[in-house]
Amino acid sequence: MDSLLTLMPLPLLGICLGITLLAGIVKGVVGFAMPMIMISGLGSVVSPELALGGLILPTLVTNGMQALRQGPVAAWGSVKRFQVFLLVGLVFMLFSAQLVTVMPVWLLLTVIGGPVALFAAAQLLGWKGELPGGPSHKLEIGIGAFAGFIGGMSGVWGPPVVAYLTALGTEKRDQMRVQGVIYGLGAVALTGAHVVSGVLNMQTALFSLLLIVPAVLGMWIGGQFQDRIDQAAFRKATLFVLLIAALNLLRRAFFA
Repeated sequence: MDSLLTLMPLPLLGICLGITLLAGIVKGVVGFAMPMIMISGLGSVVSPELALGGLILPTLVTNGMQALRQGPVAAWGSVKRFQVFLLVGLVFMLFSAQLVTVMPVWLLLTVIGGPVALFAAAQLLGWKGELPGGPSHKLEIGIGAFAGFIGGMSGVWGPPVVAYLTALGTEKRDQMRVQGVIYGLGAVALTGAHVVSGVLNMQTALFSLLLIVPAVLGMWIGGQFQDRIDQAAFRKATLFVLLIAALNLLRRAFFA
């Protein structure tokens, strides 16, 4: 704890724990958005590299919980169904992860905030992710590449994944599991990639380990509410939060 407090004062650490708790609650309800909320929220109070390092282990743990909710057999079926998407995303993630420590801070903030803002704004304006031509192998490869590329640099690959699953018309329960599988395997790859890149080191790993607790607690709380509230209304509120947070990152990129 003492070494962690050399990175930030105790009140700031409390803010980071609160942001992670909120991210866990949202994930427990809608199945995604934890990395987006964490990178947007943490990135507003700590450096982008520390924010990215902090979200890695909570993302890994909570996605594993989500992927295995219906058991390993169902999870393996999802892996086989989306194997092309996963393989392409992995390649691009491993490549882009090495760019984090050499990219200018303003560019990293733009790459993180831009896709999140576009996704949130499009959803709030009524875009449901339905594509005129329908899904195809080329589309799967393209979205997998984009998701992996931005995921490697920011830890955020939810928007293109959610858009693709929506385009396929995936049933709600299946979509929750598939998201867990895709994000979970991506989180494993992200962890390895950022051990190599140096983003996940002794200090950031300690920070990330500490954030597992509020992430899991938040996911449990969100799960309790999942069947009791209007998920569409809650998701819309979440998108407003994401849009504001993403625009704040873009503000930091160009006006800070």
